[in-house]
Order: sequence, then structure tokens, then C-alpha cells
Amino acid sequence: MHLHYEEAVGWLFRQLPVFQNQGAVAFKPGLERIEKLCTSLGNPQSNIPVIHVGGTNGKGSLSHMLAAILQTHGLKTGLYTSPHLVDFRERIRINGTMISQTEVVDFVDRFKKMPPSDPTFFELGVAMALDHFAKQQVDVAVVEVGMGGRLDATSIVKPILTVVTNIGLDHTQYLGDTRALIAAEKAAIARNDVPMILGEPDEEVLPVFEKICREVNAPLFLPHYTPDWKVSLGGQYQTKNLRTLSEVLRHLPWQIPMDVLEKALGDVQGLTGLRGRWEVLGKKPLIIADTAHNAEGVREVMHQLNDIPAKTLRIVWGMVNDKPVVPIAKLLPENATYYLCAPDVPRGRPAKALFSEWPYPTKTVHSSVEQAYLAALKDASPDDVVYVGGSTFVVGELLRG
Repeated sequence: MHLHYEEAVGWLFRQLPVFQNQGAVAFKPGLERIEKLCTSLGNPQSNIPVIHVGGTNGKGSLSHMLAAILQTHGLKTGLYTSPHLVDFRERIRINGTMISQTEVVDFVDRFKKMPPSDPTFFELGVAMALDHFAKQQVDVAVVEVGMGGRLDATSIVKPILTVVTNIGLDHTQYLGDTRALIAAEKAAIARNDVPMILGEPDEEVLPVFEKICREVNAPLFLPHYTPDWKVSLGGQYQTKNLRTLSEVLRHLPWQIPMDVLEKALGDVQGLTGLRGRWEVLGKKPLIIADTAHNAEGVREVMHQLNDIPAKTLRIVWGMVNDKPVVPIAKLLPENATYYLCAPDVPRGRPAKALFSEWPYPTKTVHSSVEQAYLAALKDASPDDVVYVGGSTFVVGELLRG
């Protein structure tokens, strides 16, 4: 029987462990399952030139910018990113177009008939992307690491270039509790004779990258300068991504002319479908949504938010259970009005638990992201700013409407 799309994706979510929803129980590091699965698919990863992008923050934005540039240059460009905000198919695109519902259904049908490989939901998504890219004969694919690097399912790819944007403390319970340990996990996407670019080197992580790159004979490169390119993506933090991008472009096998670069960076969202990065959803009041959810990401976004003159800053905020509440809350402004909620995933931190830990006085608790958002809008005057964030899932829920 030919499954319909909603049924197929529902089946995947029910059958396979989903880290996005469940957290630790779905985290199964190791490459055995993805290798087995890709073998059943005829090893689609073997024939796709990949730019492999890892890092704590910025890897999603950088991947989308790079894909926008490559497709504007006339290359058939695959893009694999995670997690999705609204629809699972956002993870798998070619020249900005999502994989079709029919192709997802067909892949699930095929998967059910294959020898069992017990993949996680994430691993199946990676295999589906590689299979799609191989079938469609892409010229290049930009593949974003899920978590870490060394044992991430995306590490099955054959890269022509590897990039790590930066190293911060996130997912410490899986990757290690120091930046050096996390750096070792992320640097492990380095491959023999393949150039590796480290976007934000410092004295703690650079020696780790130098050692690992030396061991696998991967030439390591660091950004030289910060270009003054204009990019359509909001967020002051994009300056750091552009700095990394400028070095990436020096090591591509294609010469990208300046007019192509300007055109691509001027419409990253339109070309790739990226959402949730300093996304402006309304003007009076100014409504901004951003998926920043770890200390480094939140710190960057708050620098920018604090620069905006607002009569009252109203923040709709929800988190997942495996992020520390107080250290992240301390990066947010004390004088804002908070509307606390829980994203509707099993990993979501209950709104009442968030409320009890929240260090600032002006706060209310709400039964859903939508209720919190509506309450903030109801209270807001045209001169206020409403910010929605704390988790990818909070922003995804809001955009799903």
C-alpha cells in the first residue's frame, strides 16, 4: 500500500528514536547503523562531493549562505540541515526546493523492505538526503553536522572541504564538558588531504584542531579578514559567519564571481528557504523570532536585542530539559517582561518548572507557545518589542501557527 505523506512521517516519528523530541534516549552515537543503511541503498554517499559543516553556532546559517552561493553560480546544489522548524522536508533540499512528499513516502516504503539496520530518526533522514542527492545527481551538497562530528551520522559523507564555525559549550552531556573535549569531537570531521577551515580559533581550541588535522593529514586554514558583504539574514552574529565564509570560498573548486556572491547573499531566505534567524514577523510592535538556544548563541542575539529602543521588551521564552535554565536566563535582560511556556515536545521543560527557576520578577506562565505569544501581543503597544525564542521548537511552533 502506498502511504500518504503525513502517515509516512508519523510512522517515522513513532518507529524511530527522535533526539529532537526525546533527547538522551534517542542519542545513539556511532556509524554502524548509517553504514548498514547506506549499504542497502547502494552507498549513495560515494558519488556526492560534499562540503561538511560543523560547529556549535552558525553552522545552519553558514550552510544556507553557501548553498545560496553555489546554486546561484549554476551548480545543482543539495542542502541537508537539521532540525526542521515546520515540515520534515525542510531538512532535504536541492536548489532550495524541498524533497517532494511522494519521494519521502517512496523512501519510507523502500526502507520498510530493507534488512533491519535499527537507525535513529536522524540517521534515516541523513540516508534519505544522500539517496535523494545521488538520484538527482547534484553537483555538490552542503551537509550540516547534527551533533558533534566524530560519531555523527553525517560523517559518512566524502567531503571536498570541511568547516567548523566555532566551539562553544552545548550538548555537554554528550560531547564533553570542556571546549577542548567538544573541539576534539567536532574536529574529527577532518579527512585526509581535505582542507579544513576553523572559523573562530582561540588558544583553547586551535591546538586541538592542529593536532587532529596533523594526524589525518588535513591542511588547516583560518579566516584572514572580515569582508563587508551585505547579507539578507538578520543578526549581527552573521558578521562572524561571513568571516568564515570568506575563507571557505578561497578553497572551493569553483571561482565565484562577485556579482554571484552579492546576488546570493542578498536573498538567502528566498533561495534556500531558511527561517528563524533573527526573523522579523511584524513591525509595530517589532516582532523578532530567533532559534538561538545555547549560551553562546543567546549572548550574541541579546547584544543585538539590547540595542533596539523599546518602550517595553516582551520575551516569549521556552526551553528544552537538557539546557541549564539559570545560566542562560542570566544572559537575558532583567527588566524585560517574560511570557514563559513549554515547546510541545517530550523534551520541553514544563512551563511551571521554568517559571519556578526563572530569576527575574516580571513573568507569567502560559499553557502553550501560542498562548504565551498571544498574551505578549495583547499586552504590547506599537513601541514595544516582542522577542520569541529559547528553543528551535518554540520558534518552529510559532511559525507553524
